[in-house]
Order: sequence, then structure tokens, then C-alpha cells
Amino acid sequence: MAEGWQIARLWGIPLRIHPTWLAILLLCTVAFERSYRPAGSGGEPMVWGLAFLTALLLFVSVLLHELGHSLVALSQGVKVRSITLFFLGGVASVDRECATPTGAALVAAAGPAVSLALGFLFLALRAPAGQLAPGLGQMVLQLGWLNLTLALFNLLPGLPLDGGLLLKALVWQISGSQRRGIQVANGCGRFLSLMALGLGTWMLLKGNGGSGLWLLVLGWFGLGAARRQAQLLRLQTVLKEGRVAEASRRRFRVVEASGSLRQLSQQRLQAADPAVPGPAAVPGAAVPGAAEIPGLPPWILVCDRGRWQGVIDDGPLQTLPVQRWDGERIGDHAQPLDTLPSIPEQAPLWQAVLRLDDPEVSRLLVLNPAGLPTGTLERPDLGEVVFSRLGVRVPPPLLALARRHNAYPMGLGLAQVARSMLSSGEVQGAEASTT
Repeated sequence: MAEGWQIARLWGIPLRIHPTWLAILLLCTVAFERSYRPAGSGGEPMVWGLAFLTALLLFVSVLLHELGHSLVALSQGVKVRSITLFFLGGVASVDRECATPTGAALVAAAGPAVSLALGFLFLALRAPAGQLAPGLGQMVLQLGWLNLTLALFNLLPGLPLDGGLLLKALVWQISGSQRRGIQVANGCGRFLSLMALGLGTWMLLKGNGGSGLWLLVLGWFGLGAARRQAQLLRLQTVLKEGRVAEASRRRFRVVEASGSLRQLSQQRLQAADPAVPGPAAVPGAAVPGAAEIPGLPPWILVCDRGRWQGVIDDGPLQTLPVQRWDGERIGDHAQPLDTLPSIPEQAPLWQAVLRLDDPEVSRLLVLNPAGLPTGTLERPDLGEVVFSRLGVRVPPPLLALARRHNAYPMGLGLAQVARSMLSSGEVQGAEASTT
């Protein structure tokens, strides 16, 4: 779902409105106008004004429901990215899930608690409001029952509803596995969605078009959410079971320490343009096709008679005059190999995702068990392997675009998934140590 338009910030949280919200606001206004008209709540402008105010206050109630979730999430140390109002109500987007089942349960329960409180408050205000104006009393009564309905509906035990989140937290607490909690709550959510689809179809056949259509929409939305949760579980499995070696590519070149800076310059030119002739390559050092790969230029590693010595960048070429390039040895300007960000080839993919989440890290050096370089790892390579394990083929133009920007293909949000796995205990933090 698109983010929509930002209209305000509440406690530092961006409040957004999705375009579909405008349509549902109009539909709710029409529905409330029809319910007020038989009661004779006033003239035409008065009825429409009262209907619009009811619809608006209903969505204010939904906003307060989402704020309840968000403020408790903030108290649990979870960053809330935004709150978006859309055609099915509202949704709070968070940076990650709570690290404990207790925290997750508190966040899930906060929204229905707010709706219950609002429902009882509106019902308590019905009599005073009715004394001021009959239409006002009717509006307060409707808002009271709507908030109670919102609370009870959200407490149904199936994802993505709040009741499903509470069920997930409960199973997580009992079993010690957040993954198990998601599986149970997602299964319940799929069952409820199928029930909604069946009941909605039956109501349509019976002539109750409005309610039947609404149930069909809810069922369709619920099945979509269940499918996304199942995909998230598969993605977590891939990140946990996949290894860095699968995504490693040999995007580095090797030069001898005894070579001159002139040879280093020729290596750089050859990497940028394969048509430029370069020096005799160190056996096994050249990367076939590396220059044709868009994105970052390959690293140049320094080898001294078969032993790894370090890495060299363009710094010496930029600081020393061209006249000195023939007399300067590459090895004299090399930096230690451990200055490069690196990761073991047998490390799980989620560790690589967390390492590449650092904006200062654009590529990782992949090391074998002996600590020797075997390849490199970039975000496009990692993303391509993840998609492949999920059975999805990335179109070549999208993969090329990802390489140009050194990003995950199709905007795959791996970092958020990996952080959630770590914070929830799905993987152990001690395993995240890399060189």
C-alpha cells in the first residue's frame, strides 16, 4: 500500500492519508445520512453535516486506536514510522517488532483498549448530548456502538487483527518461539478470512449486498495478509538457512606487491573499460566480465609471491605525480586486508544483511575458514540469491538497475526482516559477530 499524503505529525509520528480514505469517508457519509434521515434530525444541510461529522469522528476514533498502538510501541523502544488512514481503517508502520512477547502483547492490546474506552465514553455521553439536540444524541450513540464494534472485531484471534497479534504473543510466550506464534495466528487469520468470504457470498446471494460485499472485501484483505505473513516466514527461513558462499562473487582483482603504480593505473583503466590493454594478469587474479558489471568498481587486492598482503585504492594515484608512478611499488602503499569489511563464507545470510545495512559498507570481503579471501558480497548479489531461493526470478533489467545503485532488487526490505529476527530471538545476537 502506498504511503499517501502526510498531513501532520503526532508525537513525532507522521500521519498520512491514503487516497482510498477519501472514498471511504464519502461512502460512510452517505451511509450515515441514510440512517439519520428517518429520525428527522433536521433539514437537508443539517442531516448531511451530521453524517459527515459522524464519519469524520469515526476516523478520529480509528486514529486514536492506532495512536494507542504507537505510543505503547514507542514506550517499548520500537520506532513508529507512520500512521496511515486508508479504506479499511488505519495502520501503524513500525521499524521492527517488540523483542519480547509481553511487549508485543501490550502493543497489540493498546488499540482495542482505546476503542473500548471511547465506546463506553460515547455511550455515557448519549443522554447529555441528546438533551442538547436529538441528532447529536443519535450521533454519539452511533459512535459509541461503532467503537465497541471496532474493538471487538479487532480482538478476533487471527492475523492481521489485534487479536491475532495477542494470540501470537501468547503462543510465543508459551513455546518460546515467535515463529510458532506467527504460524498459529496466521492459520487462524486464514480460517477467519475464508469464513468471511463464505458468509459474504451467502449474504450477497440472499440480497444483502452491502454487508456481503464488505465481508468479501475483509476476507480478501485477510487472505492477502495471511499470504504476506507466510512469505515473511519463508523469507526468514531463507535468511537463516542460506549461507554467504551462495551469494559470493569474485569481484576483486589481484596485483603483485612488486608491481608499479603505473600497473595499478592500468588495472583501474582495464576495470573501467575492457578494451584498454592492461599488464599481464596474475594467474587466477582477473575477474572475467567484472568490468561489464555495473555498479561499484572491483577491489584491487595485493599479493606478494602468493601470500595476501593487503588492499590498495586510488589514493596513491591521486596524491603522487604521474612522473613517480613507475618508481613506486604497489606493496609500499597497500593497506592491511583487515581494513576491509568482511564476513565468513559460512555465515548465514541474515548476518550479511545486517553488515550491509551500515550505509558506510557497500561491499563485503568473503573469507574462507582459513581467513583468506574467496570473493565479495554486494546487496544485489544477496538479493538475487534470496529471490532465487524463494522461487522468484528477477528480471534482468531490474537486476541491472539494482547493481547500478548497489541496492536489493525490487526494493526488497531485508534489513528490517533481519533486525526483527535478531530482536525477537529467532536468531542469536552472539552469532552476529563478524570481522
